[in-house]
Amino acid sequence: MLLDTDLTRLRHIVESSQEAIGYVQSLTRAEFETQRPLQHSVVRCIEIIGEASCRLSDTLRKSNPQIPWVDIISMRNRIVHAYFDIDVDVVWKTAIEDLPFLLIQIEDIIKIRLITLSHVFLDDSGSFIQLLC
Repeated sequence: MLLDTDLTRLRHIVESSQEAIGYVQSLTRAEFETQRPLQHSVVRCIEIIGEASCRLSDTLRKSNPQIPWVDIISMRNRIVHAYFDIDVDVVWKTAIEDLPFLLIQIEDIIKIRLITLSHVFLDDSGSFIQLLC
């Protein structure tokens, strides 16, 4: 696996989280209820977050058990396969309560990963070498 694959997926999670939060941050729950295009946009962001989470390496997910990966992926599956039965209350709660916290956690993982990757290079044969600082 390429070193930056997880980093790319993490950035997708950050971007989609920021987008969903941006859609709802100035709305009331009642306003969100009446704006179907925004509901669909937030649902799509949550779907992307779940898909990106599913495609992260097992190593990364296992090394970050504080994040409810199974719940995130399960929500994506529910949205995709039970699209006719999406609970707007759950979508609202996710965007208002869960995504801001997830965003902070994912940004922290990215920072740590970037620090780690900045000390890893490829040697002439394409093998990874660790710089000792």
